[in-house]
Amino acid sequence: MIRLFVETPLHEGTEIFGAPGQAHYLGAVMRRGVGDAVLVFNGRDGEYRAIIAHLRKDKLTLTIGAQTRAQTPEAGPILVFAALKREAANLIAEKATELGVAALQPVFTQRSNASRVGTDRLRAIAIEAAEQCNRLSVPEIRAPLDLMHLIAQWNPAVPLLLADETGGAPIAALLQEKAAPFALLVGPEGGFSPQELDILYRHAFILRAALGPRILRAETAAIAGLALIQALAGDWRLPPRHDAAV
Repeated sequence: MIRLFVETPLHEGTEIFGAPGQAHYLGAVMRRGVGDAVLVFNGRDGEYRAIIAHLRKDKLTLTIGAQTRAQTPEAGPILVFAALKREAANLIAEKATELGVAALQPVFTQRSNASRVGTDRLRAIAIEAAEQCNRLSVPEIRAPLDLMHLIAQWNPAVPLLLADETGGAPIAALLQEKAAPFALLVGPEGGFSPQELDILYRHAFILRAALGPRILRAETAAIAGLALIQALAGDWRLPPRHDAAV
């Protein structure tokens, strides 16, 4: 069933307005009409069944029915990634959302190959991915920061796994030694500079994590690292849900 993310509070028996883009999507793309059912969620109130009460071009009204799932915590890892070009950043936002991240934190490094980050675009991609992968929340898209500024204000209680192509311990061993939550730091194409690595190595909360014998693209390292965290210490250890179709 089609799922839509909304900002509006959700309560059974109320009516809410959808966004113009959602009206176009339901009517023109998915060929839905008045009386058809969808699922809606807002990241706070759980998931509800809704009926299309009004649909015309850019106008959508939904009548909220019964709750299908209560809101549950989704305390996934944090992904810190160096600013990348548009296509690579889009891929990271989509796949990281599917992999259950709690937040996406872009950073600028000495070798970043992008001078700006389109956070609104990344949020739109994350919303679409959350709708499709059955999440109850959308990851937080944080404002980009300079890497050294982020490290200076980092909470040392949260281990930051540094995807380090120059060496480090197997990531599986690091995950066994520390308790969740975790964060993953992935550098730009070309890696971190020697000066940056020297500063990163000085912090006890930063753990050098090896991702195998091959040099990975930045987006590949992010996806692979998140998959390992979720498989070994995250929610991939939970049984799959079987109530996706309502």
